[in-house]
Amino acid sequence: MRSLFHFAFNVTDLNEARRFYGGILGCQEGRSTDTWVDFDFFNHQISLHLGEPLKTAPTGRVGEHMVPMPHFGLVLQKDDWQAMADRLQAAGVAFVIEPQLRFAGQPGEQWTMFFLDPFGNPLEIKGFASLDTLYAS
Repeated sequence: MRSLFHFAFNVTDLNEARRFYGGILGCQEGRSTDTWVDFDFFNHQISLHLGEPLKTAPTGRVGEHMVPMPHFGLVLQKDDWQAMADRLQAAGVAFVIEPQLRFAGQPGEQWTMFFLDPFGNPLEIKGFASLDTLYAS
């Protein structure tokens, strides 16, 4: 069964959302109205609706960090992850957790970074040397 992920969430300004998701992250805009806009989020659909963003808090313990919950994001090959980290740094995006390696030498070794969109919605981007190790235990 082939599927695509769909995630709908709230933002407070569609033009700012376009600047961030379209301009900084490079997502292609899809359909829209005056109250929502869709983006191709790396081959998955996100729908940004005008409204109050979810409340988040750093309650998820991962390694030595407390990560913001809830959050969503991407899993990329390491080279693509590095290109995304470079893109975000060049755009001046402030990181909640700076780009770094975690679980070094362990199953599930990964690079990670956390940041917030302009509305406080947390995103995590993970990078793996091989996507085949995503579920390694």
